[in-house]
Amino acid sequence: MKIFAIGMNYAAHNQELHGTLKRPDEPVIFTKADSAILSQGKPFFIPDHLGRIDYETEVVVRICRLGKNIPERFAHRYYDALTIGIDFTARDIQKKASEAGQPWTICKGFDGSAAIGDWVPKEKLLKDPDNVCEESGLQRLHFHLDINGKTVQEGCTSDMLYKVDEIIAYISQFFTLKTGDILYTGTPAGVGPVHIDDHLEGWLEERKVLSFNCK
Repeated sequence: MKIFAIGMNYAAHNQELHGTLKRPDEPVIFTKADSAILSQGKPFFIPDHLGRIDYETEVVVRICRLGKNIPERFAHRYYDALTIGIDFTARDIQKKASEAGQPWTICKGFDGSAAIGDWVPKEKLLKDPDNVCEESGLQRLHFHLDINGKTVQEGCTSDMLYKVDEIIAYISQFFTLKTGDILYTGTPAGVGPVHIDDHLEGWLEERKVLSFNCK
């Protein structure tokens, strides 16, 4: 299983961290190790040696078939379910790496850094016409993250700078996509730090699909 993730895919988040609303010339792609996966409501143990750890709430897509060099118009055939995930980020390390022109491997890919919720079949989401965009399929999904019962981050996939189908087509130029690969599609504005004893709940539309504690 491969874990792909997209950076800088919401303009407001780009401004929040980088002071710019500009869309990157190409999708910003990074990967995580499979040991980053945190599933089934298991707790997230905050690594105290990595400095500040931020939550980044994202819609996650599950690849359902083998594909290479996928045309964008066919990309909707290559994923079958979605959920909410948290791309935990070691922010202090990321800042140093970015300033030095170094990769994000450690700050984004450490163990447990890819929390993931329960999958919702794409067909269930497509039943609501408000979620469907004619040009690129499933593109009007609202999502949010609650910490200790308070909403701290929310977004809508219609605000993505690169849509899901565009991302799949782009990634497949460089990597063969396989059944079970997953794609974190980027985070909106509102990221912030997590603390011990925080309880996180991720919502996709009206469905709570993610729930776990920080320790």
